[in-house]
Amino acid sequence: MNNIKSVFSIKDLENLSGIKAHTIRIWEKRYNILEPMRTDTNIRLYDVANLQKLLNITLLHDHGYKISKISRFPKEQIPQIVNEIITKKSAKSHAISAFKMAMMNFDQTLFFSTYNDLLNEKTFREIFFEVFIPLIEEIGILWQNNTISPAHEHFISYLIKQKVLINTEKLQMQEPIKNDTVFILYLPLNEIHELGLMYLNYEILLQGYKTIFLGESVPIECIKEMNVHFDNITFICYMTVEPSPSDINNYVIQLKDEFKNFEHKFWFIGRMIENIDPKLLDNQYQSFHSILELTHNL
Repeated sequence: MNNIKSVFSIKDLENLSGIKAHTIRIWEKRYNILEPMRTDTNIRLYDVANLQKLLNITLLHDHGYKISKISRFPKEQIPQIVNEIITKKSAKSHAISAFKMAMMNFDQTLFFSTYNDLLNEKTFREIFFEVFIPLIEEIGILWQNNTISPAHEHFISYLIKQKVLINTEKLQMQEPIKNDTVFILYLPLNEIHELGLMYLNYEILLQGYKTIFLGESVPIECIKEMNVHFDNITFICYMTVEPSPSDINNYVIQLKDEFKNFEHKFWFIGRMIENIDPKLLDNQYQSFHSILELTHNL
């Protein structure tokens, strides 16, 4: 059975395009830019072609085209004009729209072609910071608003992970050139959101350090075992949903107790760090509000 979402509400269009539903209704009424279907109760529904057209119109509108002028373009001309105005400045917004369409249609070919087009102009690092991070943030909002399903999120996350892994493998074939610390990256128990941690692994390798990637849901006793193998460790713990706000301070206290006889560093990152009591943080136990902030400390 085909489970691709092919029908969208006007709220879905608002979430995906960034254009308010009220504005979409006005554009539709005055300029007939979209062709909605109607339910028996007169509720607007839109197909994938309407979504794609609206995303293209949004890009043109953002580049100074008036909606009255756009509405006079033949339907087939709009994608042509979009392609003509795509520059380095607009490539980011166009790529994000293309990746969202790839996600909505579970279209791997569109994902890879969009990525390869970006790679002709940007480094992988630039793509991740300028395109993938904003895309991931948008996907989180779309998921919370029920515009997309967990299947959409998993699909696009897996493809991004593939790109991170491919670029990471290239770096892992090189010998580390910095030996003052070993970075051990892990997710705490019951935490499974590893994309950010995977990218951090790439970034640290890029700086010439040795890394050990332990991955998701690692209990404290397992990271404590690393004391046997390495000196001067910097642990990086990525906290997206775990530990919970009520448990996170106890988690940090437990780490401090378990590692009180060691001088290892612990770096915390992720949404949950907002719940850490600042009194628990010092030069040895630090928190970072973004990947960029953390990488600046390497």
